[in-house]
Amino acid sequence: MSQISGVSIERTGLVTSVGNNAPASCAAMRSKLTNPSETRFTNLHGEWILAHQVQFATPLRRLRRLARMAAMAINECLEPIPASEWPTVPLILCLAERSRPNRHEKLDQLAGAIERELQARFSPTSIVIAQGRVSVAVALRQAQRMILGGEAAQVVIAAVDSLLDFRVLGAYEEEMRLLTAENSNGLMVGEAAGALLLTGRTDRQALRLMGTGFAREIAHVLSDAPLRADGLAAAIREALREADMSFLDLDFRITDLSGEHYYFKEAALAVGRILHSLKDEFDLWHPAESVGETGAAAGAVMIALADAACRQGFAPGDRILIHMSADAGERAAAVLQFGVDQ
Repeated sequence: MSQISGVSIERTGLVTSVGNNAPASCAAMRSKLTNPSETRFTNLHGEWILAHQVQFATPLRRLRRLARMAAMAINECLEPIPASEWPTVPLILCLAERSRPNRHEKLDQLAGAIERELQARFSPTSIVIAQGRVSVAVALRQAQRMILGGEAAQVVIAAVDSLLDFRVLGAYEEEMRLLTAENSNGLMVGEAAGALLLTGRTDRQALRLMGTGFAREIAHVLSDAPLRADGLAAAIREALREADMSFLDLDFRITDLSGEHYYFKEAALAVGRILHSLKDEFDLWHPAESVGETGAAAGAVMIALADAACRQGFAPGDRILIHMSADAGERAAAVLQFGVDQ
């Protein structure tokens, strides 16, 4: 089994439908609280579509709304660092994939909008990763390279997304993927923002990135090919190899499952393809049951929950698998471990 190593996740920030900061959101997710409300959109049956919405005192248009959520999460995450030092910190911004149906045409301008919202600048080496639900895993690997390669002492990953857009909802409705009274095999959309501060420090208790893995699934949710979960299984194996662990070393997993039967089947098949001996307990957490389908923000939500669970002592163990699956077939996994170098 791997010794404690890797980059550390020092702080987190969250904005979700169940809390405007990480402690509130994680407490709600731990208690399995949920807060869906009616949107101003209806489905094909004339019913109001329910969604997990972040509450603001005054309504905000979509781009401003995303910028405000991201700024709140980043502010929480970077609270101990003076704003005067932020220009030395690279920002890796995780956004919706460019292949998403009816993606907002101005979304690639969001990084500048966030800096204006914060009235601050980040390092010129900041980048945008627009790969939807796998974005945060890609960002983790990129942040690790930056830190271990000496490009930056610390990196902030911010992820923000909202599926509360009539064009996006219309596309999901046409594909019969929304949860309704007539369709139990569907998801409930949401919105969220999360931020993670990564450093190379290993001298104190922290959640550490041990390994990441990536692959592609041919039989994705929109294809007609038979599902074998080859892609997700390959991503998990790669993350375990990098972490120098076996599946039996893991204590629990947190996933981006949000209600569709396809993804629950995939998660079960992937474990079955990797695990060849009995494991007494292996909890499966899926925070989307509290915050809904949050797209590119899902990875940050999962990691913030893992961090809170380990720090507050309600985690089943200190070795965690997270995995995520994008609609177009991208698969990603990461192995995390909570501890301190001896």
